[in-house]
Amino acid sequence: MQKFYVYLVRCSDDTLYCGYSTNVEARERAHNEGKGAKYTRARLPVRVVYSEEFATRSEAQQREYAIKKLTRKEKEELIEG
Repeated sequence: MQKFYVYLVRCSDDTLYCGYSTNVEARERAHNEGKGAKYTRARLPVRVVYSEEFATRSEAQQREYAIKKLTRKEKEELIEG
């Protein structure tokens, strides 16, 4: 059964980018090869600093939306655990 993940990457300029994927490691490689989001292409390299697993794409997308609405401080607290 396929799993879906929401992830946060820290870009080289210390900004955070949130996305979702079925394979976080492959997505990180894609970002770093310049094949990821337009936002990250100008901020390479990136590294995954947080991820969550979900059973459905819908759940992952809803969580991605919720994380994107968090403040920078709240995102940092999420990363710290």
